[in-house]
Amino acid sequence: MAHDRVRDEPAVGLKPNAIGFVDALVIGLNATSPAYSLAAVIGPIVALVGIYAPGVMFASFVPMLLIASAFYYLNKVDQDCGTTFSWVTRAMGPWAGWLGGWAITMTGVLVVGSLADVAVSFTLLAVGLDGWVENDFVRQLLTVLLIVVMTGLCVIGTELSAKVQNVLILLQIAFLLVFVVVALYRVYAGTTGFDSIEPSGGWLNPFGAGGAALTGGLLLGVFIYWGWESAVNLTEETENSASAPGRAGLWSTVVLLVTYLSVAIAVVAFAGTAFLAENAGEEEFIFAQLAGDVLGGWDWILLLAVATSAIASTQTTIIPASRTALSMARRQALPRHFGHISPRFRTPDVSTWWVAGIAIAWYLVVNQISTNALFDSLTALSLLIAFYYALTGVACAVYYRRHLTESVRNFLLIGLGPVVGAGLLTWLLVRSVIDMSDPANSYSGTSWFGLGPPLVIGIVISLVGVVLMVVWRLRDAVFWQERPGVADPDLVHAPARKER
Repeated sequence: MAHDRVRDEPAVGLKPNAIGFVDALVIGLNATSPAYSLAAVIGPIVALVGIYAPGVMFASFVPMLLIASAFYYLNKVDQDCGTTFSWVTRAMGPWAGWLGGWAITMTGVLVVGSLADVAVSFTLLAVGLDGWVENDFVRQLLTVLLIVVMTGLCVIGTELSAKVQNVLILLQIAFLLVFVVVALYRVYAGTTGFDSIEPSGGWLNPFGAGGAALTGGLLLGVFIYWGWESAVNLTEETENSASAPGRAGLWSTVVLLVTYLSVAIAVVAFAGTAFLAENAGEEEFIFAQLAGDVLGGWDWILLLAVATSAIASTQTTIIPASRTALSMARRQALPRHFGHISPRFRTPDVSTWWVAGIAIAWYLVVNQISTNALFDSLTALSLLIAFYYALTGVACAVYYRRHLTESVRNFLLIGLGPVVGAGLLTWLLVRSVIDMSDPANSYSGTSWFGLGPPLVIGIVISLVGVVLMVVWRLRDAVFWQERPGVADPDLVHAPARKER
């Protein structure tokens, strides 16, 4: 395990068996922020592919499922809260592992502020305080306070975090279910007031809109599944850690698929493609526009669905970044103080507060540039996500290379599947770089050094990571003495324990 290589590891570790399979599943779901993710992409996807938006969401699910398989099998032989960092280090060496860990940590920094901002905005809209949403000072102050509160919950304990997440996911799913049922009822009753369309099985065909439109839709759709691996980052704190976290990650993607397809079909059927395409630029606020039309005076239900989604994700998105920083510190890939664990709460308090603090600073600084700059920084997320997901897929096949021919199952689920998933994500990464190189494709529409701001942000984050990696290598060479290996045969063939 990861602890075997750690020197002078502190006596206090993460609390084992703090949560179970269901808790991990819920955290994996909430980390993706389903309602917010749907609200943010449904308009742009419909603008590209029309009625085939549900099909594109189904196609986007495929690479995520393949990478989730890689997470499952890698967690089976190495239950380390650093996930990609630890696995890639073991399979491909410390340099690749460090960069994978850096990418995960920075995704948390980039996205937490935006999620909290959305949570605050939709909560204010739900309670009728629309004017506060337009007041930058009030909104940003409440956003910072929300980040602090959710970070505090992360530090206080994984059990408390899980209880909060269970409540939030129940509210979110219930609100979305009400929206879907009412929207489809009104479609078939002919009382929508829009150019509604009765759903058809043909909507699930991702190739119906053609190749170019499908490519654009996939670039948007694949990343609404991002975040499910938070369940695996809690592996050291989960019962039956060799199997439960990995299964939670896999099932998270499946539940997300069903949720996304249901809501997408309801939205397209109710509002029609013309309205959604015309309002694609409204991003997440397209749900705010539809809420009153679908639910009338009960529109606050949908607004709270998005709010609870973003609140939950604000908390769970901190988990991968903080646990990865903890794992890196234990292996001496980062300064030791990032590996401090609270003796009282048994959580990585120092790394958690550091992630939150940097995320707050990023949110406030970028907002001073412009709101569009904040959205541009979120667009840069796709580069980091595609990178570390693809890296994990390759690492799975490399680490298990001596076992891939032992059975057809091993070859397909541990070798071919993760590699295909990595290939698809690498293709999406390249396509994203090409698209982002054109400043016209950014939210701000401005040029930074002749390139789009999202690409510049991605490049700068990558370069900073490389510089920090080299500096730390020169200061402390212990981590870089690790050498790539292969999966332990005893762990590969160990039977999975049944979740309780």
